[in-house]
Amino acid sequence: MFAFLVAGLVSVLWAMFISDKVALQPTQPLSWEQIFDGAVTHRIAEELANVPFSKRAADLERAASWLAIGDTGPRVRQGCANWLFLTDELKIHPHAAVDADARAQKVAALQEQLSKRGIRLLVVLVPDKSRIASQQLCAIERSPLLASRAQDWQRVLQAKGVEVLDLAPTLQPLGSDAFLRTDTHWSEVGAERSAAAVAQRIAALGVSPTPAKQFVASVTAPQPRPGDLVRLAGLDWLPESLQPVMEQVAVTQIKEVQGAAGEAALGEDDLFGDSQLPNLAVIGTSFSRNSNFIPFLERAVGARVGNFAKDGGEFSGAAKDYFSSPAFKQTPPEVLIWEIPERDLQSPYRDDIMLDGQPG
Repeated sequence: MFAFLVAGLVSVLWAMFISDKVALQPTQPLSWEQIFDGAVTHRIAEELANVPFSKRAADLERAASWLAIGDTGPRVRQGCANWLFLTDELKIHPHAAVDADARAQKVAALQEQLSKRGIRLLVVLVPDKSRIASQQLCAIERSPLLASRAQDWQRVLQAKGVEVLDLAPTLQPLGSDAFLRTDTHWSEVGAERSAAAVAQRIAALGVSPTPAKQFVASVTAPQPRPGDLVRLAGLDWLPESLQPVMEQVAVTQIKEVQGAAGEAALGEDDLFGDSQLPNLAVIGTSFSRNSNFIPFLERAVGARVGNFAKDGGEFSGAAKDYFSSPAFKQTPPEVLIWEIPERDLQSPYRDDIMLDGQPG
C-alpha cells in the first residue's frame, strides 16, 4: 500500500511540474462565488484524475468492483435485465424548489425578450428515463418527491405565458421502448414520436416551417451500439464480453430529396440565399443530437431545422452559446425550440444566459 501511495504521489508531481499534463492555473478569471462553491477544488480534482497512473488505478478499481459484485459506480445505477440508469435523475437537490423557480423566471424573461424580436419560444420537456422506463428499475428507488417535478415546472411556465410541451404523455405509452437500455438517451422510436409531437405543436402555433423539403428514410440492419452509461460507469475499456451486454440497434438513415417538386426556387432578389435558411432552430442537450431526433423532426415538419444543441450543455449551455453566436444575431429563427431534460430542472443553478450582452 505504501509503495502504491508513493507511486501515485510521484506520478502526480511528474504530471504537474514536468509533463504539463495537469493545468492547475485557471484559464479564465475566478470569481469569489466559484471559490466558495467548490468549483476550483472540483476542477483540480478532475485534472488530477486525468494523470495516467490515477486514471489506470481508477479503471482497475471500477473493473474489479463490476466483475466482483456488479457495481457500476457512483454515476450509474443498474436496474433489471442489464438496464442502466443515470444517478443524476434520482438526486434530491437541497434547494430544488428555489433553483427550479429561478430557471422558470429565466425562461419567462427570455421568452418576453424573444417575443419583442418576433421570435416564438417553445420549451420541450424531456422526461427522465427512470420515469418512463420505470418497469426496468427493479431495486432502484425513485423518490416520490420527483413525481410531479416536470408537471410543477410546466405549470409555472404556462402561468407566465410560455409555450411548453411535456413529452411524458407521448413517451409513456412506449414504456421502456422509448429509451436505450445502456444509454441515457431515447431510442429511435422515442425520438421519432417526440419529433412528431413537436411538429404537431409547431403546426398548432400556425407556423409554416421553411425552407420546404422532402425526405426519404431507410433502415439499416441492427448493429452494436455502445451506451454512454457504460462509459460513465468506467467500463467501456473492458473487452466487450466483460461489459454490460451491448444492445443491437437498427439505425434510420434520413436523406433530403434533391430537387423535389414543390421546393421554392431562389428569387432574383435573394442574392444570399436567405430564403433557404431554416426558420426553426433547436437548442438543448445531447437528446437533440442522438437517435436521429433532428432528422425525424425535419421529416415531420417537411423543412430543414437549425440544430444548435450541445452535448453536456445541461439547462443553459446551448442557450448561452446560441444567443451569443452570429447565427442568432444575423439570422434569428421564427420559432426557437428549447429542449430541456427533466433531470436538469432542480439542479444547482447559476444565471449565465444573456441576450446581446444583457441578462435575459
